[in-house]
Amino acid sequence: MKELLDRIFERNRLNRRLHWTTIASEKILLAIIGLLSVIASGQYILGMFEAGQITLADLFLLFIYVEIIGMIGAFYSTNRIPVTLPIIIAITALCRLIIMQSKDMQALTLIAEAAAVLILSAAAYLMSLKDKISQDKLVEENRIVEQDVESAKTEKPHEPK
Repeated sequence: MKELLDRIFERNRLNRRLHWTTIASEKILLAIIGLLSVIASGQYILGMFEAGQITLADLFLLFIYVEIIGMIGAFYSTNRIPVTLPIIIAITALCRLIIMQSKDMQALTLIAEAAAVLILSAAAYLMSLKDKISQDKLVEENRIVEQDVESAKTEKPHEPK
């Protein structure tokens, strides 16, 4: 029994020691992705000006780059990536695909991609509702705690008889 407990505690200590590597590698890789997104968008803008033509598909691709950079910025400011951001990136990518290939696309494929956009939009909406409900609950909990603190300050201590 003692050996089992020693192994469990040793593993937890090892996990705590290795946890910083996960955090550091995540931040480093996201910084690299952000830097490469900036470079890729710069190269794409340069290519658009060299071609002398800017299409709607080009703007959608630039919008995807901006969303990726924004998602990385959101991670660095809050230490989490909101689920809605990757969903919005996927919606934008699908819209870009529809615009680029709509002339050569079969009707069923177009309907399937449009349905995918609709499903992703519904998912993003539901996730934003979940976030709003969570924030409302947090505000309500904070209000209750503040009321408890205020009532504790105004109550007179009970004196023994």
